[in-house]
Amino acid sequence: MTTIRPFEMSDLFKFNNINLDILTETFNMPFYLSYQSTWPEAFTVAEAPDKSLMGYMLAKAEGSKKLWHGHVSAVTVAPTYRRLGLAKVLMDDLEKYSEDVYNAYFVDLFVRSSNALAISMYEKFGYVKYRRVLGYYTGLEDSEDAWDMRKALRRDVNKESVVPLDRPIHPHELEW
Repeated sequence: MTTIRPFEMSDLFKFNNINLDILTETFNMPFYLSYQSTWPEAFTVAEAPDKSLMGYMLAKAEGSKKLWHGHVSAVTVAPTYRRLGLAKVLMDDLEKYSEDVYNAYFVDLFVRSSNALAISMYEKFGYVKYRRVLGYYTGLEDSEDAWDMRKALRRDVNKESVVPLDRPIHPHELEW
């Protein structure tokens, strides 16, 4: 039986089975701790019966006015626990917080444009490709575009937040 619970500081020492996967973005310790101290309700883990971590959600609330939204910084599941629906459970949890606690208009996330599997998964969850962000992911030798994907929440009655932009943008044009 899986338990979804708030992140605890000691969980930083249990991330290896999740973060050593090539598809998972790994951040520095202060980054994780800043989320835990600022948005503890949006930093959750999926825990197995043996207390090992199966996955986690790292998210926050940001923006202003009609751009007030929940933002997924990372949702990831360890390779041995994939295809069990854990990502959906974690995303549903954030969407609920974004509606009931943050009173947000939408939830958004960024995904590598080459990650067809993740894009397909998010589309199944009801997310749409809102806009392409050119060169969002930068490395030492190359860069890659991202899709900014969004899902409108009940506060956005007319679904204005998910009408796709008609042109790509650059990272410096992002609002947040």
